[in-house]
Amino acid sequence: MLNKINLEHLVFLDIETVPEHEDFESLDEAKRTLWAEKTAYRRKEEISAEDFYENAGIWAEFGQIICISVGYFHFKGDIRHFRVTSFSGEEADLLKSFSDLLNTHFRAAKYLLCAHNGKEFDFPYIARRMIINGIPLPPKLNLFGKKPWEVPHLDTMELWKFGDFKHYTSLKLLAHVLGIPSPKEDIDGSMVRQVYYEDRDLDRIIKYCEQDVITVAQIILRLRNEEILTEDEIVYV
Repeated sequence: MLNKINLEHLVFLDIETVPEHEDFESLDEAKRTLWAEKTAYRRKEEISAEDFYENAGIWAEFGQIICISVGYFHFKGDIRHFRVTSFSGEEADLLKSFSDLLNTHFRAAKYLLCAHNGKEFDFPYIARRMIINGIPLPPKLNLFGKKPWEVPHLDTMELWKFGDFKHYTSLKLLAHVLGIPSPKEDIDGSMVRQVYYEDRDLDRIIKYCEQDVITVAQIILRLRNEEILTEDEIVYV
């Protein structure tokens, strides 16, 4: 079935998130209490809510999106290109720009959003942050009333599970076992908060996010038993 999907109908994406505020002290008293309650089950007894706050980017209620990278295939005859673009900066602005993209270029029912672990993280995180920021959900993210087979989402981690719902495979591991060349990355997901708040280097984060989008597209190609992208086929716009 995967091979029957037109590659030009897939919209690949990845997001990078950080805590909503730079430090725990910046939260109001109510938010501090709610954070402590939310994370009590995840923290070891010796780790305080304040010390654990560096992980706040994982939860949409306490984090924010600082970058959404998008990739899509474009064919002209036998020539294949993969175009990559990113939305970054103030969260409300980037979410509005991303929503506009979905509502214009990729609004038709034929388009599917594709990400690694997207159904558990990227898609719901974006939807929650849009609601928090007062942005109407585009149809691609508004799942209310939809039947499972009507949801326009594709998840490479779910595809790799082959029905094994207990199985988790990271993007990096899956790319490695499928023989996809690893890009030269100077950061990983655990460093995004530091690079954003301490190093103030958003460009590094954007580059990292874009490489993940490319990797997701490469995985889809390998699952379809097709040739992976070469560097000259990737276009940054």
